[in-house]
Amino acid sequence: MGTDEHEINKKRKIDCQDFQVSKGVEEENKNFSTLSREDEQEKNKFLALSLATYNPNNKPRQLSPGNHHPPPLLQQPLSLDRHPVLNELVPSHYSLCSPPPPVGGVTLGTSPPVAPIVPYRRREAAVANVGSSVRVRRNPSQSPREGKSATVPPPFPWATNQRATVYSLNYLLSVNIFTITGDVQCKRCEQKFPLEYDLQQNFIEVGSFIAKNKRSMHDRAPGVWINPNLPTCRICKQENSVKPIISEKKKSINWLFLLLGQMLGCCTLEQLKYFCKHTKNHRTGAKDRVLYLTYLGLCKQLDPNGPFDR
Repeated sequence: MGTDEHEINKKRKIDCQDFQVSKGVEEENKNFSTLSREDEQEKNKFLALSLATYNPNNKPRQLSPGNHHPPPLLQQPLSLDRHPVLNELVPSHYSLCSPPPPVGGVTLGTSPPVAPIVPYRRREAAVANVGSSVRVRRNPSQSPREGKSATVPPPFPWATNQRATVYSLNYLLSVNIFTITGDVQCKRCEQKFPLEYDLQQNFIEVGSFIAKNKRSMHDRAPGVWINPNLPTCRICKQENSVKPIISEKKKSINWLFLLLGQMLGCCTLEQLKYFCKHTKNHRTGAKDRVLYLTYLGLCKQLDPNGPFDR
């Protein structure tokens, strides 16, 4: 009897423990479900809030033309008029920057024009030329310098009023000028006397020599012109001793007399350059070249249609 009661009590005790355990589990499940519902409600609130604030018809806020003001430094565009040097160096095909395109239908402030980049060498040359005169290259065949007239009193009947210029052969023959006279001096006895040359005969001699040997000269005077054979002195009879008396004033040189006697080689280089300068010939180079041009130039003056072109 006592054993049965003990078993019954033991069984009741176990059942009571099982009931408490199951009850605890039910409470935990109930609490978990409550938390789950609360979390879900919170999520629904956030979702509803985000849906309420989002509106697909809303557009980004645009800038108002009246409220937008460009920076003070950009209100007045730069101008190249203040820089005349740069204005001269800007080529015509360079164009200034165009204003930026409108953003969202509203035109922003106009950006200042950007000056083109000037190359360093051009800029340096422009700065060097500011306030200084442009240097003009001298022409070797230029006209007389300031203070000297282009015309002079004719020093001889066969010379014109132009410097280093003589009349043509036809004109001289037409005015009965057949003989050309010049002053000479003997290197041995030092006597001075006049010497005459037949105009037509001596010119034919010089012209024939040029026409025959021009191609082989190669624009250079031959040795017989550079060191000419001088006439024989009629006083002391010394051969190759009579030299021409050449005026110290270049405008008074007897060019035609020296040509007919083939004594142009007795002139200095400066005197020959003077002739080339005033007859529009190239006057730079060695003496043989300038002497060659002097011979051709004088023959061209006597016979403009002859074979005396360079």
